[in-house]
Amino acid sequence: MAPWYEEAEFYHIYPIGLTGAPRKNESEETVHRFSTLEQWLPHIADLGCTAIYIGPLFESTTHGYDTKDYKQVDRRLGDNADFAAYVKKAHELGIKVVVDGVFNHTGREFFAFRDIQEKREQSPYCGWYKGIWFGGNTCYNDGFSYEAWRNCFELVNLNLQNQQVRDYLLDVIDFWIDEFDIDGIRLDCADCLDFGFMEQMRARTSAKKQDFWLMGEVIHGDYARYIGDGQHLLHSVTNYELHKGLYSGHNDHNYFEIAHTIRREFDENGGIYKGKKLYSFVDNHDVDRLASKLNVKENMIPIYALLYFLPGIPSIYYGSEFGIEGRKEGGNDDPLRPALNLEELEKNPPAEKLPAWIKTLSDVRKKHPAARTGRYRELMLTNRQYAFARLDETDALITAVNNDENQSAGVWIPASCDGTWKNAVTGEAISPENGKLFVEVPPCGCVLIEKEA
Repeated sequence: MAPWYEEAEFYHIYPIGLTGAPRKNESEETVHRFSTLEQWLPHIADLGCTAIYIGPLFESTTHGYDTKDYKQVDRRLGDNADFAAYVKKAHELGIKVVVDGVFNHTGREFFAFRDIQEKREQSPYCGWYKGIWFGGNTCYNDGFSYEAWRNCFELVNLNLQNQQVRDYLLDVIDFWIDEFDIDGIRLDCADCLDFGFMEQMRARTSAKKQDFWLMGEVIHGDYARYIGDGQHLLHSVTNYELHKGLYSGHNDHNYFEIAHTIRREFDENGGIYKGKKLYSFVDNHDVDRLASKLNVKENMIPIYALLYFLPGIPSIYYGSEFGIEGRKEGGNDDPLRPALNLEELEKNPPAEKLPAWIKTLSDVRKKHPAARTGRYRELMLTNRQYAFARLDETDALITAVNNDENQSAGVWIPASCDGTWKNAVTGEAISPENGKLFVEVPPCGCVLIEKEA
């Protein structure tokens, strides 16, 4: 039986945004906003999602990634007891909970950095950060310089080759497992992290909780470096390569782009990540919403079908299941991370058909083991139509999509003549002719075909 995370469907929440919390943490008061987050749990379960990735949650100064206390839930959201109750309620609904692990850097209000500001060369924490130099200075006029993440000097890079730092962070992870019973961690900036630290984290978390999941944010490069064979590194990383193809392949009427990406990554004959489970998404807290990226918004229907049935672990970013829009404004990510009213969205979703369609995709995915863990096989490909199968020894599911917004497409798909084929949504029988199945795929549409033994 596959581990829970290989078959999961994720729901991604940026909690500071969803709850409408202030973007700056300037009050000493703890404001209990987890009741807002709890209101979304039944909706998340109803969509079919089996896991939540929520974060950042550590007490921070502004956006959540400038940590000032790793063992305290951000007071703008609530306290530790609030989050423990939230995890318990999620677990009661059969939903796993994964949190953001911000371990590449801290904020300037973190105790170790403040100690350096106060004691300078005499601080025992000088070795905790990269590039501390008391002959330099920064834009904050500290009287010393340091290495910052992408020259954002509010984010001070930790020295993860220092075992004291590693031990501190591993203790933090133990605390979050013991205190809240979390099920995994999404590692922020995993492509910046020290590999030795990630190996120690994998060993520590696996020993503490056997099915604990580690997923890394990796934007560019060879994903296999982080999820290599064996038990030493991460279980999964973000599939940014597929993310880009999913929207641009539809905007350009070019299914060859998506198919080439999948062939390169997962083809059963030579895919470089064959057998590995990458984390798939159409949007997240760092990139424009799908509805804002598409030339033809109706293409959300085939795109979400590809998200659910191409190899990978699918993730829905909060609100995007309703088709909401959101674009970055210069360097400002706030439009991607809005406060939302669930009741209003359910009554008047911007994309009326999308929520029910995503639930349908989830239902079909749960019914078919091959759709979750089976081999990938490309069956048919043109610029505007694309069909592929997910297969295992006892199960098969075919996905056919059409990115043409003006007309339906009659598609012939190579298929086995053994058994009975039918539309997985309507139940309509589909009879093979000369080793092929014929289906009519609507404009900006999708047809799912299942095989009965």
